[in-house]
Amino acid sequence: MKPPFVKPPFVLIHGAWHGGWCWAKVAKLLSDAGHRVFAPSLTGLADRAHLFGAQVTLSTHVEDVVRLIEWEALDGCVLVGHSYAGNVLSGVADRLRERVAHYVFLDAVVPPDGATRWRWADYSTEADRQARLLAIAGAGAGVALPAPPPEVFGITDPVLREWVGQRFTPMPAGTYLGEIVLENGATGGLPRTYIEVTDPPYPMMRPAYERVRDDPSWHWCTTPGGHDAMLTAPEALVERLLRVAG
Repeated sequence: MKPPFVKPPFVLIHGAWHGGWCWAKVAKLLSDAGHRVFAPSLTGLADRAHLFGAQVTLSTHVEDVVRLIEWEALDGCVLVGHSYAGNVLSGVADRLRERVAHYVFLDAVVPPDGATRWRWADYSTEADRQARLLAIAGAGAGVALPAPPPEVFGITDPVLREWVGQRFTPMPAGTYLGEIVLENGATGGLPRTYIEVTDPPYPMMRPAYERVRDDPSWHWCTTPGGHDAMLTAPEALVERLLRVAG
């Protein structure tokens, strides 16, 4: 007798300044559809802000996700990364490869295929990089990258904007400046989808949009709701995620 069909689990990784809290609506909808869902907060952020420190880097966040997948035996999962978490997914893919069934970049940073060393700062334009370095040196006191206002991410509802703004936490500076080594091609050659947001698009991600839209190694689609679509248009986002899982 064949075992019953088991739907793949979802692992949802938040972007910069956010936490696992931002996935609550999406996680509920995916769970209602029969999937196990994990939405951790990365080290130093949100409910794990007590672990903030100079030792927290991009490598730390890659390790967070690798250990979650290994300890929870989540081989075959759909791994979703929002915005900054595209850096994290790339590091995870370099280590776990096919153990993850599908890598989904939600309006996220994407290193160029073939990159062997990577920092989040490498994605920035020179002007953006200098602005963020000044923010780290100034308001961030050399250890943090302060959060921008929520409206930057396409959140227009004033109640939601206030709620989100109260939950943002600073990014450890090491997540912006710390380097990871990509020895196995990151997500190159693996099943991967890029979900570009609309209404409005997020200008910071334009280089990623332009790189992946016409690349046949990517599946590409769009979803409404602005950059924080998991908060502003969760139903539409879940519809796309279920297509990937199916």
